[in-house]
Amino acid sequence: MPPPPSRIEMLQAFIAQKPRDPFPRYALALEYKNAGRLDDAQAAFAELANLDPGYVPAYLHAGNVLVALGRRDEARATYQAGIAVAGRAGDTHARGELEGALASLPPG
Repeated sequence: MPPPPSRIEMLQAFIAQKPRDPFPRYALALEYKNAGRLDDAQAAFAELANLDPGYVPAYLHAGNVLVALGRRDEARATYQAGIAVAGRAGDTHARGELEGALASLPPG
């Protein structure tokens, strides 16, 4: 009997079934992040941003992954984009979190 599919495999299957649904891509990116697979997480967040640039929840985590990868300029741009998207969506909570993340970035 084969082992049960991993969470990553299950999310990949959901994406294959509903390629336009942003949530499974978001969940996959988070799963990669939590597993320490930061390059895979960043790639998944980038795919999500291309698919659905209005998906507010992704920006904070995508920026955090970029910070962890040492890519501060890209993280800054991601947080700034997320602030704009959250503002347009009227999501003041997400906007505040993104502004806090942006403010906490060290210069450079």
